Amino acid sequence: MSRRKPPTPARRSAGRKDVAPDAELMRALTLARKAAIAAGGALKRHWQDGKFDIGSKGRNNPVTSADLEADKIIKTILREGFPDYGWLSEETEDNADRLERRRVWIVDPLDGTKEFIDHIPEFSVAIALAEDGVPILGITYNPVRCELYWAARGMGCHLGRQRVRVTRTRALRRATVFASRSESRRGEWQVFNGHVNVSPTGSVAYKLALVAAGVGDATFTLLPKNEWDIASGAALIAEAGGLMTDDAGNPIRFNSQKTRLSGMIASNGTLQKAIEKLIAGAR
Repeated sequence: MSRRKPPTPARRSAGRKDVAPDAELMRALTLARKAAIAAGGALKRHWQDGKFDIGSKGRNNPVTSADLEADKIIKTILREGFPDYGWLSEETEDNADRLERRRVWIVDPLDGTKEFIDHIPEFSVAIALAEDGVPILGITYNPVRCELYWAARGMGCHLGRQRVRVTRTRALRRATVFASRSESRRGEWQVFNGHVNVSPTGSVAYKLALVAAGVGDATFTLLPKNEWDIASGAALIAEAGGLMTDDAGNPIRFNSQKTRLSGMIASNGTLQKAIEKLIAGAR
């Protein structure tokens, strides 16, 4: 596999002032990192030994016993620490009770199940905490590459101990855009070749983390995604200085009754309008 460029170190903007996080958010961040690492350890073990069962939740939507184990690990840690928070996870039956909660965990215990099954090290654990519909904490952990991306409101975006931010790329033709491997294989990204540098990559959450860290400039999808696919990335992108919208350019509110979105665009912010125009021209 080609070697990715290093993440972009963060530089403090002259007009930006960080907001001190509250004590409860700090505790949530500590626990979320613990949960992500614990679940990631289980996933890595199964990925290495290949001992997991594969099932299906519908057409082109596999699920493995590793997904379910990781979900159980995360849920146990987070729900025990914050029993009053709501819960939304891909692998847990939904409960409308979360709609009444101000703070809600939004979790994908294994984002990139296809990559996991195909032994491609581009899957991740994705954990977010939303407050009043806005992600204020995000953890995306790639256990094979030992990359822990994290962000919390007022603290910036980090890869491990290094603070990172989005790129400053302004020209669309120079932009590296991460694309879904599945969509690329089906030829759905051919229309964008020549306009941007397309880089097929697994896991939506992982792609968003790479954009937040400045490894690439943008990612988008015109296919439906669920909140748990993008919530952690939304927190990372926001704290890294980027922008995320739905595929029509509208803000995304999380912990909605209907968790499915028609699509998503995330970028360094500077390229957002140009990408919206590119997508509109391709439709």
